[in-house]
Amino acid sequence: MTLFLTSSPCVYKHSPATLTEANGFLLRIRSKLPPKPKTLFVASSPADHARTDFYCGDMAGAFERAGIPMTGWQLLDDLTADRARELIAWSDFIILMGGHVPTQNEFFNRIGLKRLLTGYPGVVMGISAGTMNAAGTVYAQPEADGESKPSFRRFYPGLGLSEINICPHYQEVIERNMTVDGHPIYPDLTAADSMGHTFHIFPDGTYLYQDEKESAIYGECWQMKDGIQTKLTENGGRIDLR
Repeated sequence: MTLFLTSSPCVYKHSPATLTEANGFLLRIRSKLPPKPKTLFVASSPADHARTDFYCGDMAGAFERAGIPMTGWQLLDDLTADRARELIAWSDFIILMGGHVPTQNEFFNRIGLKRLLTGYPGVVMGISAGTMNAAGTVYAQPEADGESKPSFRRFYPGLGLSEINICPHYQEVIERNMTVDGHPIYPDLTAADSMGHTFHIFPDGTYLYQDEKESAIYGECWQMKDGIQTKLTENGGRIDLR
């Protein structure tokens, strides 16, 4: 398996969706994909068909504009869950979509996605929630009303594709001064959740790349560990994880 775990593979706030060239992302993923990949999108909200179809089409368009047209794409959601094994075998490119981490995590576990991906020979790309659910133990960063409460479950079993926890969209959180239930996300909630844990914080344009020879973070990255946030690398930098 070749793995790309992104905050987003697209240029921030660009419309229509455009794949980013930051930190060599476009060159690297183009070199790892077939010229016309058979693409399987795995939903984050498996029952929200209209919204999911829109985002699949938007992402397919971004790849086509980047010179990587998809032979065809299919969607793994609650309507096709009974065909999960067949759809994975058909594909050579799997995109784990963004959305609400616990909702997607429940779907992944319900269909046994971790088991189905064992030995997968193609390329897997995570976006946002899909990236977060790729970890062995998933950190669900609070993002919605009510999720700042201690009763909100923060950790879940994940796909085990990566050994690190990634928190995406850092530039958006800072730009918008985002809060949950009035609590600033990073200095308050994520800092508290990091006691005894280590999180890697990605803005859009940063990604983890992993294959049989390499595991590395490309781009600007911070670490949150035991309540302390530290910048690890600047844009254009690289962190070797092996």
